[in-house]
Amino acid sequence: MSKADHMLSILWMLKQRGRTAGELAEALEISVRSVYRYIDALCISGVPIIADSGPGGGYSLPEHFSEVPLFFDSDEQRSLLQAASFARGTGYPYVEALDQAIAKLKRYSNAQQLEQMERHESGIETIHSPAAPLPHLLQELELATANGHTLQMEYRKGNEETISSRAIDPYGLVLWKGQWYTVAYCHQRQEIRSFRV
Repeated sequence: MSKADHMLSILWMLKQRGRTAGELAEALEISVRSVYRYIDALCISGVPIIADSGPGGGYSLPEHFSEVPLFFDSDEQRSLLQAASFARGTGYPYVEALDQAIAKLKRYSNAQQLEQMERHESGIETIHSPAAPLPHLLQELELATANGHTLQMEYRKGNEETISSRAIDPYGLVLWKGQWYTVAYCHQRQEIRSFRV
């Protein structure tokens, strides 16, 4: 079994009821040490595993977790695939992570689901402008927006040759007519402005 298969098996077993590391190791025929590694990996990926020490302890999942569906229905799968198609080529800064998520979605789908996803994925095509900005710039702007940071930038208006230095507080990114813009408070102008990336 692969690491992903072991992690998924542990998740399913914990979904049924709480278990100790020894019980998990015995059921999967792996070492207790491997169980600890897989539990750590599940926690890092966002699974809220509860660890209770002492007699009667072990690993379990919160009650609300078992009510949350672990799999996407066909409409959700289709929307994720098509949204990924729209994001590619726009300069979207997290396209690599998006592709990894789509690969994960496909990895845990059966043959019928895969065939349906491929039909929907091939049914939509997007044509993007080749002049998309470098993804690292968009990523820096997105992180500054999320973390409330002030950025210092060199900016050139439209067709002008003069470059000015600006301090901005970005509020968000906008993709409009194939061009990325950041909406930000400009310290120099002391008002909210939009800047083409």
